[in-house]
Amino acid sequence: MEKNHDKIKVDFLDGTIREVEKGANLGELSKEFTHLFASPIVAAKVNNNFRGLDYNLKNDCTISFLDLASEEGIRTYTRSLSFVLVKAARELFPQGKINIEHSLSKGIYGEIHFADNRVCSGQEIKAIEEKMKEIIAQKIPLTKQSFPRDEAIEIFKRDKQSEKIKLLGQMNRDTVSVYGCGDTYDYFYGHLVPDTGYLTKFALDFYPPGFILKFPQKGNPGVIPPFIEQKKLFTIYHESETWQKIMEVNSVADLNDATVERRCGDLIRVAEAFHEKKIAQIADLIASNKEEMRLILISGPSSSGKTTFAQRLCIQLRINGLKPVSISLDDYFVNREFTPKDENGEFDFEALEAIDVPLFNQQLMQLISGEEVDLPTFNFKTGCREYSGRKLRIDKDQPIIIEGIHGLNNQLTASIPKENKFKIYISALTQISIDDHNRIPTTDTRLIRRIVRDSQFRSHNALDTLRIWPSVRRGEEKNIFPYQEEADVMFNSALVYELAVLKKYAEPLLLQIDSSQSEYGEARRLIKFLSYFWPIQDAQIPLNSIIREFIGGSCFH
Repeated sequence: MEKNHDKIKVDFLDGTIREVEKGANLGELSKEFTHLFASPIVAAKVNNNFRGLDYNLKNDCTISFLDLASEEGIRTYTRSLSFVLVKAARELFPQGKINIEHSLSKGIYGEIHFADNRVCSGQEIKAIEEKMKEIIAQKIPLTKQSFPRDEAIEIFKRDKQSEKIKLLGQMNRDTVSVYGCGDTYDYFYGHLVPDTGYLTKFALDFYPPGFILKFPQKGNPGVIPPFIEQKKLFTIYHESETWQKIMEVNSVADLNDATVERRCGDLIRVAEAFHEKKIAQIADLIASNKEEMRLILISGPSSSGKTTFAQRLCIQLRINGLKPVSISLDDYFVNREFTPKDENGEFDFEALEAIDVPLFNQQLMQLISGEEVDLPTFNFKTGCREYSGRKLRIDKDQPIIIEGIHGLNNQLTASIPKENKFKIYISALTQISIDDHNRIPTTDTRLIRRIVRDSQFRSHNALDTLRIWPSVRRGEEKNIFPYQEEADVMFNSALVYELAVLKKYAEPLLLQIDSSQSEYGEARRLIKFLSYFWPIQDAQIPLNSIIREFIGGSCFH
């Protein structure tokens, strides 16, 4: 039988196969599948590539629809909600400049900047929230239109969006996709929902000097999470913002300018100096209380640079006359048969119960008391703990450094008095943004770091890393993030220049993932993200830099 060229074959995730009209719209098709999802369908994967619901099908394909239980679904929702926020703020305060800055308390923190430098009030934030509700109730279409680049730049000149104008001017593209919501136009790194009516669940809280935009979370898409104060995290973000201003790099466009103007060497040196100064300050703080602070616990999520940070901290402690020793938490794993299992029946090595906590505490207490202990070594081949005569006794000028995911959890060191512990939280809290309305998620920076490191040192390709990343993230949400405010100090390991360096390592790895793999959409998303950066060569990066932990050439082993 001759094929009908006006029809295409579509395989749906629920197992159904059907013929549809060529040019069929994803949004219309999705309406037939809403009953299969607990939250609204907001995007889709077509042949494993992410598509907005405005996409029209061209060829035979497979489709899986995405709701708020998916990572891309949440990204689509929050991008769209950010657009509504921008529109509402512009309508109420046309002279204000809206900045979407960083994540905070399961939401996104931002600020409105006025010409007279005044801070917006709680009443003004409430007015913006009410205006957003009006815009959402009107179900205004969020339309995407392709413009020649010069025309797109003119659109953003009218709105005085200087960061967008600069970035678009640097992009090697003939056309640019611009989103419209009524008479408001903007550019977003990714797809949006079809209209504002999809965005019914949100809250906008006043958080001086700005606001927090709250939205559903992947684990519970039907609920807006409660606000949880994170003063220490907010402070470290503010510190990073100060660093940015000193370096005069607030956006990707600013970083690209530094590349063109051959200021990269100076930028690298200043960024690294900020790190060294901060690590020295932490070491000074520990040394000033050396009689009490006997245990230094370092924790943070994957690819935050904990290993290099610990080595550099050791050097600064030695400058202060201390002689730190390190103990590996891995050596205190319980024997394999006692290791807990996760919901899939796999060994859960990240669970606190995978560690012999009583033995760990007993030996720490003995060491702090000046006793000699026989340290264990865990044999990962046999899955058993062994003793090989590795003895340790420490003096009062020898703080014990322990690096591990449970470092901030008091249950790990419950027997050690609080005054004897110093807790450090480290993460790569991204300092720059794509532009005023498109932030760079910290998770993306860490994921790109890990893709590069896994390839360089662990014989894993990008596909391997992307496959395990959701599991890594679940472990972080369970074992690390709930305890971050327990830290005595926080250290931001992000370097303002690093994504421009990681680009040349990560792009070839991501390009190896083809459309037959379910991770293809995520790979393409990261490739597009990295395309905004102009590459920086790594020759001038010092050998003790945290970024060397990922690209190679570190002086630490």
